[in-house]
Amino acid sequence: MLNACSFQQYQAKPIDTQANLAKLSEKDPNGPGFQEFLIAHGYKSDQLPVQNWGLEDLTYCALFFHPSLDLAKSKSQAAALSVATTAESAIPTLNALSRRSNGRNEIIKPYAMDFSVDVPLDLVKKGEIRVENAQHLFEMTELEIAQTAWQLRNTIAQIWLEYQFNQEQIRLLNKAQIQHQAIIAIHEKRLALGLASNLDMNAAKLLLQSNESQLNQAQHQSLILQNLLASNTGLPIAQFKKIALKKDGGFQGKQIWQLEQIKKTALLNRIDLRIALLRYATMEDKLKLEIANQYPDLVISPGYSYEFGDSIWSLGFSGLMTFLNKNKAAIAEATKLREVEGAAFDVLQNKIIGDTHAAYTELMAAQDAVEKHRKILLTHEDQERRMAKLLTAGQIDRLAFTLAKLETVQAEKALAAALYQHNDAIRKLENLMEKPLTSAGVNYES
Repeated sequence: MLNACSFQQYQAKPIDTQANLAKLSEKDPNGPGFQEFLIAHGYKSDQLPVQNWGLEDLTYCALFFHPSLDLAKSKSQAAALSVATTAESAIPTLNALSRRSNGRNEIIKPYAMDFSVDVPLDLVKKGEIRVENAQHLFEMTELEIAQTAWQLRNTIAQIWLEYQFNQEQIRLLNKAQIQHQAIIAIHEKRLALGLASNLDMNAAKLLLQSNESQLNQAQHQSLILQNLLASNTGLPIAQFKKIALKKDGGFQGKQIWQLEQIKKTALLNRIDLRIALLRYATMEDKLKLEIANQYPDLVISPGYSYEFGDSIWSLGFSGLMTFLNKNKAAIAEATKLREVEGAAFDVLQNKIIGDTHAAYTELMAAQDAVEKHRKILLTHEDQERRMAKLLTAGQIDRLAFTLAKLETVQAEKALAAALYQHNDAIRKLENLMEKPLTSAGVNYES
């Protein structure tokens, strides 16, 4: 009871930067807190700790460790408190006044005192409109949590695809390096025997140097991408380097996704569309409030006065004379703002439909490109096998066979680039739906 009647005291809470840095370094993907989080989201205990990390694992890691979600949740909690604050009834005002007169006599007392209470009246339920508006703003912050989570997932997916492509590039560049070195070794032997010119040797060395430069760039890019993955999962780089990243599977064959279902999923699932609907609802609330403001906010004031020996009871009221202009300007402004939000929603819907068509077309083209480069690679692999037989039979030399092997590696590099474009096209389409294709209920024909 005493605690309920006591007043709260201000307590300073400065930001401790050293403690924040220590908290960052303590983030551990193998810690018990994160393991419990994974179990709560469908992981089995015998799968933990995660041994080979994929996109889904990294996404859950970001959802648990990344501070941007904490920020979004804090904003939502503040908005929830705003709803409770708005719902509180207006507090009456107590007025008191004491006076003293010098003109005293046996009849007139020297003192006068006035007491009154101002009680606001909500006759047209403006408070309910304000609470409804606060509730809509709170729902927007709840959706912003989901939007932040999806943006983290999309960013990680983009970097993850770049990292997978980068690792494949490094593998193929190392493979090409072996063939370039073999070609130079053949030219050196031929040059020593007088069977080749320096021009052939110099051209081969230039190709080797170019391959070495690309390999160095790819290895440097690998470090950058690992740092980006660590940053976006919310882990310190030292902890991130301890986890093993798995290699994604290859192309599963051409799939014809149903465009109409993709559009329907996007229009029903997009978080920004739902936020736009809530923005429109807040403009509706504003219009309701301005219409209600045509009527004055009345305050009744019952009071008691003791005036120099006389007791006087009073009852007064006050309020703005809004009925003179009926709040026409504010109502017109609120009406126009509602139209603006309605138009913004239409624009966003049309943009989503257009972007979905473009992304779908890009995905179909990327699938065709993968099929094309797969056939080219198969042709080069067949050619390489035939060349191997010809080499064994002595019908071609080692240089021709090595060049054929290098051409196969180049075809592999082209296919890897096409696969990256295909996977990135899927990511873009998923980002438009804000839902993975595999769990979006979107059917396809193989």
